[in-house]
Amino acid sequence: MDATLILALRHGETAWNREGRLQGHLDLPLNERGQAQARLLGEALADQPLHAVYASDLDRAFTTAKAVAAAHGLPVIRDARLRERSFGRFEGRLWAEIEAEHPEAAVRWKQRDPGFEPPGGESLNTFYARCIEAASAIAQAHAGQTVALVAHGGVLDCLYRAATHVDLQAPRSWMLGNASINRLLHTPQGFSLVGWNDDQHLQGLALDDAGVPGFMPRAETRPA
Repeated sequence: MDATLILALRHGETAWNREGRLQGHLDLPLNERGQAQARLLGEALADQPLHAVYASDLDRAFTTAKAVAAAHGLPVIRDARLRERSFGRFEGRLWAEIEAEHPEAAVRWKQRDPGFEPPGGESLNTFYARCIEAASAIAQAHAGQTVALVAHGGVLDCLYRAATHVDLQAPRSWMLGNASINRLLHTPQGFSLVGWNDDQHLQGLALDDAGVPGFMPRAETRPA
């Protein structure tokens, strides 16, 4: 079977990205900066051969996907399986608030306990299985083609881990920039990494969720 090239794209910035609030399944629109990021992303991929564009059905991803699809005359295929992880009752909260009000849950979250479920939300295990199953099915349906998947930071994190065989509990040391371009290959053997967090097209408008628990910049992972 021919390999599928996947362009894994995170949605543009929202007001809650800027504030550091957990969005999960809440349906936030792009802010002004996010709209500019989506436009620049679409321009950057205008000359990229593209056969299909899939997106989470949440507005921030779908709107970003429309900017990508427009230059190719393609429809955007909504797929709810590409949604961000559900954070349940923690959605809309700042990490500092969760840490202060739910210290035991915050510890399990920070340790990336794969079985931990935020109240009313998804565990990492459940979320990871959903994302990888969806991305694999889409890739298999477009063998030998190039497909854009426009989703969320958590979804991209799962794809990176699948492609690089990084454990779910390992701290994140890779960027998940809004409207960045990430390239993976899918074959019957699974995912492999081609390139990650290409944000040169954003002209200084990049943003990463560095404040989310579990993120550890690469410089901090090096021995002293």
